[in-house]
Amino acid sequence: QVQLVESGGGLVQAGGSLRLSCAASERTFRLFTLGWFRQAPGKEREFVAYINYSGDNTYYGDSVKGRFTISRDNAKNTVYLQMNRLKPEDTAIYYCGAAFSPAVQIASYRYWGQGTQVTVSS
Repeated sequence: QVQLVESGGGLVQAGGSLRLSCAASERTFRLFTLGWFRQAPGKEREFVAYINYSGDNTYYGDSVKGRFTISRDNAKNTVYLQMNRLKPEDTAIYYCGAAFSPAVQIASYRYWGQGTQVTVSS
């Protein structure tokens, strides 16, 4: 069982930046692909980005490409999402998930955190 805990959300003005963190409870963290997803009110959960176990394979959703960067520190059992040039439409609850292999589908992620709220004001 891998427990994931997100942090770093908050309120920021449009054009600003935030860095989200997701800390895992197990050393086996380093074996998993880690992904970030988000869910806005009234919308389905949306893929944001993933990073594979070694960190040399990343992939981004079209809506965040060029603005967000995913990274991981396996020594700290933590994955990060650096979010720059934030827009009001980035407002959502952001979740991290762990999967056995790189994937954009929600169903591929075995473990989830509780989420962290990001609100971008215009």
